[in-house]
Amino acid sequence: MKDERVRINQAIKAKELRVIGASGENLGVLATRDAQAIAEEANLDLIEISPTAQPPVAKIMDYGKYQYETKKRAKEIKAKSHVTETKGVQVKIGTGDNDLNLKAKRAAEWLGEGHRVKIDLFLWGRYKYMEESFLKERLERFLKIIPAEYKIADEIKKSPKGFSTTLERVVLKKAKQE
Repeated sequence: MKDERVRINQAIKAKELRVIGASGENLGVLATRDAQAIAEEANLDLIEISPTAQPPVAKIMDYGKYQYETKKRAKEIKAKSHVTETKGVQVKIGTGDNDLNLKAKRAAEWLGEGHRVKIDLFLWGRYKYMEESFLKERLERFLKIIPAEYKIADEIKKSPKGFSTTLERVVLKKAKQE
């Protein structure tokens, strides 16, 4: 996490500031000395909120309360963020129907959680030399039994293990807009 130093009171270098009062009202553009005097009068701190704005924006409030709110906001953002992983499902030529259904359900669960799912048709021995159209059809047959909405992120292609493809969840908000 980058270290962001917040300037308060005498550490503020700008000559003029756009000042927001303690109750949220806009006090307008004031000289830094005047804004500091107003903050001291209210027994609060002058905190530079947006140093890159022209003129910089400062708020009159308690510095401890400002730190608390900043940490709380960062915690909420972290809680809402979701890391997507690529989960893997491996299918073989001789995999039984029940096992295929279980793997399809697991893939659907992962898609529902927002993860990407990589599906490998694992080939070994003589299966590696079978006709490609037959092998692709076998993988497509597995894709059809997945009980979730998905889109194919990576087309079916030959991989070192056999054939593979990657699926992603279809975002429902976009589907409703179209």
